[in-house]
Amino acid sequence: MSKPLRICHLTSVHKDGDIRIFHKMAKSMAQFYEVHVVVPNSQTRIQDGVQIHSFKADTQNRRIRMKYTVDSVLQEALQINADIYHLHDPELLRLAKRLKSNGAKVVFDSHEDVPKQIMDKHWIPKILRHIISFAYSQYERYQTKQLDGIISVTPMICARFKRFNSKVELIQNFPLLDEFPLPDWSKKVANEFCYIGGLYESRGIREVVLSMEHLDAKLHLAGTFDDPMLKAELQKSPAWDKIIFHGQVDREKIKEILQRCTVGIVTLHPTPSYLEAYPIKMFEYMAGGCAVLASDFPLYHKLMDHYQCGQFVDPQNHLAIANSLSTNLQQPKQTLNWCENARNCFEAQYNWSTEAMKLKDFYLSI
Repeated sequence: MSKPLRICHLTSVHKDGDIRIFHKMAKSMAQFYEVHVVVPNSQTRIQDGVQIHSFKADTQNRRIRMKYTVDSVLQEALQINADIYHLHDPELLRLAKRLKSNGAKVVFDSHEDVPKQIMDKHWIPKILRHIISFAYSQYERYQTKQLDGIISVTPMICARFKRFNSKVELIQNFPLLDEFPLPDWSKKVANEFCYIGGLYESRGIREVVLSMEHLDAKLHLAGTFDDPMLKAELQKSPAWDKIIFHGQVDREKIKEILQRCTVGIVTLHPTPSYLEAYPIKMFEYMAGGCAVLASDFPLYHKLMDHYQCGQFVDPQNHLAIANSLSTNLQQPKQTLNWCENARNCFEAQYNWSTEAMKLKDFYLSI
């Protein structure tokens, strides 16, 4: 009997217990393969059949991380002697040649469209964003065309990689089916809505909060503001009286919020990266049995129209958001029907089980 493939996930950025890396990919593959994860600042152990290898590192200072933390990842990875190394961060691409020199296969998992994401980075001066984005895209192209495979999360990103690497697989970041039990519909509160995730201006948080001033409703906010001044501004607005602010919360609290709410809001602004993104919170809203209020993007229509599980709105118009949510308040039976449709959509199509089998076959194919 041949030994199982030894798969090793590498990250210098993500935290221990990352949903995509550990809970979805590593755990689901541990029933088929020998799976390892290298992650900084945790504990070396075996958990859920996955062997976790950790080391101390500075992950906050970007310059230190990209040099010394990445070097530490390489040292740990070489000791594991895997058949396939699965890279989860762009800064790890420079390790590919060394890992392949031992006869291993190397794949890159592009969680986002990084060149487009760079264009949205507020901390990079606007005059430099195009230059940095172009430089990274050239570097990424050079590195990834030599890899044994590439994985990404949307058809658009996959199409970009297929221009220079023929071995590309779409592994979408859908929620785990067993993490979200069937909602108790009797516990849904008709006038409670939620917004879960990063509380950034480009993700529409200002418009969402301001819309609440015009509604007899409550909005659950779960996440962290990236801009203290934006947070202070919104806390001074009359709309803040309608806000239940939870801050950063764990997975159990997220499920508790979703159980209460009837509508989950994902009104990202039309930036280059968001127009083509599959926001994980959209699918988690569906999993929690929430109707979805989404940005009026063509991609979102493609994802939701067939299931009739929500509404679309101009994400930069807080009055339009208020009017859409007002429809939910005025038509609670229709809203609950959308909630049930959203859950059916999650169970039928937008969950991790199908993606896990694609990942299993992808490893074998390389």
